[in-house]
Amino acid sequence: MRILDRLRGEGGCPWDRKQSFESLKPFIIEEAYEVAEAIDKRNWHELKEELGDLMFLILFFTHIAQEKGIFDLEEMAKGTAQKIMRRHPHVFGDLKVKDSQEVESNWNKIKEKEKGSLLSGIPRGLPALLRAQKITRRAQSVGFDWEEAKGALEKIEEELRELKEAFEKGENLEHEIGDLLLSTVNFCRLVGIQAEEALHKACDRFVERFSYIEKKLKQQGKDLREVSLNEMDRLWNEAKGK
Repeated sequence: MRILDRLRGEGGCPWDRKQSFESLKPFIIEEAYEVAEAIDKRNWHELKEELGDLMFLILFFTHIAQEKGIFDLEEMAKGTAQKIMRRHPHVFGDLKVKDSQEVESNWNKIKEKEKGSLLSGIPRGLPALLRAQKITRRAQSVGFDWEEAKGALEKIEEELRELKEAFEKGENLEHEIGDLLLSTVNFCRLVGIQAEEALHKACDRFVERFSYIEKKLKQQGKDLREVSLNEMDRLWNEAKGK
């Protein structure tokens, strides 16, 4: 915070002095993703660095809030501490729980009471797959769910049929695609798969296989734009078999 005093003060850094909540928003999202990437790579040195960057941005936001008289670092820390204690009555109070599932259920009850709705507090700005998984998990906590994954799989089949009908009619495509994606996320949740991570890994495989096509064509002195789809498909399947 002392460094931020210097950066934001008279004679400080012109770039830092002009920053606002709005201008810093993309950076804090980016840093959070970099933290996640370091964990995926199991690079603990990088994780330490990325967590430091994320913490600095949190303090940057807090410094701006303090300048505006909205709240200060102590208020923020106290508010968070009180909230965590309030939502852990089995640790800081007399409530008895039998397992982590009951802890989560109780957490949601407390949050619902605080926020006024079971689904409050799930940011719309989350990646859509992650948001969908959180929403459906929250609904699951009150029994609004299939009894088993098979029901969710049958729902995917139903939504796929509706998407085909919409495609043939040339209407409601976005609506039906959204329903299909949501049903797929539900199935992922019920079989213990993180939909967001599953799609990331699928993207990684696509990049790897497409890069193989590029490499092979380059070795043959060919350009991507000059070869047929059949030739690219052949190389794709070759990459897939490796």
